[in-house]
Amino acid sequence: MLHRKIDQLSREGTEVWIYLRDQGVWLERARILDLQGDLVTVRYELEDEDEICSWEEMIRLESIGTIKRRLSSVPTGAMSLADLNVSEDCPEAERIDWKKTE
Repeated sequence: MLHRKIDQLSREGTEVWIYLRDQGVWLERARILDLQGDLVTVRYELEDEDEICSWEEMIRLESIGTIKRRLSSVPTGAMSLADLNVSEDCPEAERIDWKKTE
């Protein structure tokens, strides 16, 4: 099942968070580049004190504990309706009633 999910995320090209169970670390905002057999090729960036390093790694499928992807994000702080990008074809039942939240 994980193999199919990784294949789907690879085709979508979205950023993912991958937990490497053998190292106990998260690869944040990684992109899955390729999946061949039990090897997953990912690319991610790490920020150091004075530089940003880009890494490309091949990871064994058995080393992956979990994969997450961000579905959406909303900025915190003072916001108004004009600050949000809202699709015009959003169903009325799913729209936020800002009068109730203010």
